[in-house]
Amino acid sequence: QVQLEESGGGSVQAGGSLTLSCAASGGGFSGYVMGWFRQAPGKKREFVAGIRWNGGNTYYADSVKGRFTISRDSAKNTVYLQMNSLKPEDTAVYYCAARRSMVVTLAGDMYDYWGQGTQVTVSS
Repeated sequence: QVQLEESGGGSVQAGGSLTLSCAASGGGFSGYVMGWFRQAPGKKREFVAGIRWNGGNTYYADSVKGRFTISRDSAKNTVYLQMNSLKPEDTAVYYCAARRSMVVTLAGDMYDYWGQGTQVTVSS
């Protein structure tokens, strides 16, 4: 059974940085896509970034492009989301997700496994 566990959330002032981690267990992730999503209060869940476990191809939402970086450490089975130049509108619960496919999709419904989420709060 695949399990995903996020960590690294917290509170930061605008312009600051945070790094989220997603520890994956329960299987080999070759052939998987890993994604980060977020959901702010009263808003729909949205795609933030995705990465193919094989090859490391990355994809970003326009709202975070140039500020966020997704990466993975195959030896540690861990995916990271480095967030720089944070803005108050980045405040949300951030979720890690895994999809048994080589195709990155922005649709959360297409992901098979989810973590419990970690809160990120950016104050102005």
